[in-house]
Amino acid sequence: MKYFNIYSTVALCFLASSVLFAQKMTTSELARLQKQSQQVTIIRDNWGIAHVYGKTDADAVFGMLYVQCEDDFKRVEMNYIEKLGRLSEVKGQEFLYNDLEIKLLIDIDEAKADYKKAAPWLQKLLNSYADGINYYLYKHPEVQPALLTHFEPWFPLLWTDGSIGAISTAGLTTSELKSFYGSAGDKIAYVEREINVQTGSNGFAIAPSKTASGNAILYINPHTTFYFRPEIQISSDEGLQAYGAVTWGQFFIYQGFNENCGWMHTSSNVDVADLYAENIVTKNKKLFYEYNGQLLPVVEKKITIKYLENGKLIPKTFTSYFTNHGPIMAKRDGKWISLKSYNRSVKSLEQSWIRTKSKNFVDYKKAMDIKANTSNNTVYADKEGNIAYWHGNFVPIRDPKLNWSKVVDGTTTATQWKGLHDVSEIVHSYNPENGWLQNCNSTPFTVAGTNSPKPENYPPYMAPDGENFRGLNAVRLLSKGNQYTLDRVIADGYDTKLTVFEFLIPTLISSFEKNIKTNTPLYNELIAPITVLKNWNYYAHENSVATTLAVEWAYQLEPIIQKVYTNEGELDQVQNTIQFLKNAQQNDLLPPLQKVLSDLKNKFGSWEIPWGQINRFQRTSGALALEYDDAQESLPIGFGPAVWGSLPAFKSSFQKDTQKRYGSNGNSFVCAVEFGTKIKAKSLLAGGNSGNPTSKHFFDQAKRYQEGQFKEVLFYKEDVLKHTEKTYHPGE
Repeated sequence: MKYFNIYSTVALCFLASSVLFAQKMTTSELARLQKQSQQVTIIRDNWGIAHVYGKTDADAVFGMLYVQCEDDFKRVEMNYIEKLGRLSEVKGQEFLYNDLEIKLLIDIDEAKADYKKAAPWLQKLLNSYADGINYYLYKHPEVQPALLTHFEPWFPLLWTDGSIGAISTAGLTTSELKSFYGSAGDKIAYVEREINVQTGSNGFAIAPSKTASGNAILYINPHTTFYFRPEIQISSDEGLQAYGAVTWGQFFIYQGFNENCGWMHTSSNVDVADLYAENIVTKNKKLFYEYNGQLLPVVEKKITIKYLENGKLIPKTFTSYFTNHGPIMAKRDGKWISLKSYNRSVKSLEQSWIRTKSKNFVDYKKAMDIKANTSNNTVYADKEGNIAYWHGNFVPIRDPKLNWSKVVDGTTTATQWKGLHDVSEIVHSYNPENGWLQNCNSTPFTVAGTNSPKPENYPPYMAPDGENFRGLNAVRLLSKGNQYTLDRVIADGYDTKLTVFEFLIPTLISSFEKNIKTNTPLYNELIAPITVLKNWNYYAHENSVATTLAVEWAYQLEPIIQKVYTNEGELDQVQNTIQFLKNAQQNDLLPPLQKVLSDLKNKFGSWEIPWGQINRFQRTSGALALEYDDAQESLPIGFGPAVWGSLPAFKSSFQKDTQKRYGSNGNSFVCAVEFGTKIKAKSLLAGGNSGNPTSKHFFDQAKRYQEGQFKEVLFYKEDVLKHTEKTYHPGE
C-alpha cells in the first residue's frame, strides 16, 4: 500500500503537469486535424522506420512531422529553439551570444512575411508541418516541451536547407561577436560555434558502365552528429515517393532518393558569405558608413533576448547595427566588420522540396537552376543512367582578382555581388568518361579522377576546397573499381584505410632509425611500438594495436594537419601534412609517441591496446547531450576518424571521467541505391530510429552499425506490408 501511494502521488503530479502542457485547440481546428489524420496512413516496418502515405503532399507532410515527434520530439523542438534564437531561455545566459548571432542572421519578421507571400502549394505544406506537430502535442499531453508549446507554419522558413552547419558566417566567431556587442567588463560565458567540424561526408555516383547490372548506383554517407537525422519514407497520390534522411523538424528528404533519381549532399566550402570593412563616421551623434563617397545612416535595431537564471527569464537588450551589406558582426583592425550572407530564403525551401519530386535529370537540373542552396555540394544518379556532380549551387558573381576569403573594402560598389552565376558556370561534372564521381568535402578538381573539371576554368572563390585524405582514399578505390554491386559499393564505402599514415609513418620510422642509437633507453622504449607501426598496413581495425598508436600519436602532432576545410590561398590538408613533415625535426615526431605510450600505460597498464578496446559506441539514454560511462555496455568500433582518411567516419573522444573514447558523430544514415526498373537499396542507421530508450528500435541497428551490415530498404508498399510492425493514422 505504501508503494501504491508513492507511485499514485507521482502519477497525479505528472497528470497535473501534463494538463498544463496540453495543446489547446478550438473545436473546429480539432475537427479539421482529425479529418486530415484520416487521410494519412503510417506503417512502421520491423526496424521502426515510418512509411507515411497521404492523399496529398500536404497530408504526407502532416504525417511526416507527426512520426518525427513520435520518434524524438525533443530534437524536433530543439532545432527550432535554436533557429528562433531562444536557446538562452532553456540553457541560460552562456548562449546569449549564440542567440544574438541567430537573430542577426535570421530575421523572424522576414520569415513571417515570406509565409504570407508563399505560393499556395508551399503554404499548404507549411500549414501541414505545423498541424502535424501541434496535433501530436494535443494527442500526447504527457509530453512536456522545453519551450515551444505551439509551432507556427513559418518556422521552416527560418531554416531552409537541411545542412547541419546551415549558418554561413565567413569564419566569424562567437568570440568576436561577444567582443563587439558585449559591454565593458562583460564576464558572461559563451559557447563557441564549431567552425570546422572535422568529420565531413562522402558521396559516390557509379555509372552503368561500372556496375554489374548496368544500372547507376548512388552511395549516400553523411557524417553528422549521431541521431541528427532519422530515416523515413513519404508518399502521396500527387506523385510524391521519397525515401531517405530527414533533419529533425523539416518536411523534405534531405539526402535520399525517389523512384527516378537520388541526391547526396556533402558540405561545401564554396564562398557564399563575405566580410566587409566599414568606414564608420559619427556625425551629430549619429552613426554613418561611407559608401561610394557618401555617408549613409547605419541602421540600428534593438534585439531583446531572454535568458534563464534561477528559474526566471531575465531580458537583455542589444543595440545591433546594419549596413547595406548586412549586420555588423565584429571589429578587426579598428574597422567594423559587416557580413553579407544568404542564410535563409523561401527559394531555398522551395528548392529543397522540388528536388524530391524530380522525375529525371532534366527535372533535377531545373531544381538546381533555382540557385538557392548555399551550403551543399550535390552527388546525383538516376534510373536513366546519368551521374552528375555540382560543387555548390548559390554562387555570387564577384571580382576574381580579390581574395574573397579575406575582409574586403565595404566603401565601394566594386566589392558588391553582381548577381549569381548560372549553374552551367559553376564547377560541375555530368557523365564523365571514367564512370564514377566522388566528393568527400574535397576539391572538385579530383571529383572524377583525370576526367575532373580543371581549376583554371573557374574563379578561385568558386572552389577554394582542397584535397584531403578521404578524397585520396575515394579516388584510389573508385579508379580501380569495376562491376559494382550494392554490396561492392558498400564495401568500398567502408574502406578503413587511414591514408594520412602513408605519409606520416615512414617519416616517423626514418627519424627513429636515423637518430636513435641502439641499446639506449629511448631506443629500448620505442623499438617495439615502432616495429608495430612499421609492420602495419594503415587500415583501422578493431583488433589493431597499430591503429591505437597511430591515431593517438597523430592527434598529438601539429593541429594544422587536421584542417579539412580550406579557404582561397591556403594549403590543403595533404599539402599541410607534406609541409609539416618537410620541416619536422626529431622532437616533433618522437616525443609525441612517447607521450602516447605513457598515457596508455597510465590508463591501461600497457601500451598494447587494440583500437576497439578504447574506441566505443554507446547510447544509454535519449538525452540531447549524451553522457558516457566506462562501466556501462558499449560496442567496439573498428573504423577510425575521417580526418585521417577513413571513409566510414567515427569521431570519438575521451569524455569526462572515462578512460575510453566514445563516438559522437560520423556515419549516421548511410544508404546505397541502385536505380533500374525497380529500386534496390540498403541502409543503416547509427543505433536505431527511435530516440526513446524503452523502444526496441532505440539500439536495434547498433550491431549492424558496428559490423557495416546494411538492412534492406523497403521502398515499395507491397514489401512494406510484408514487414509491417504497426499500421495506424496519426493520433491513434
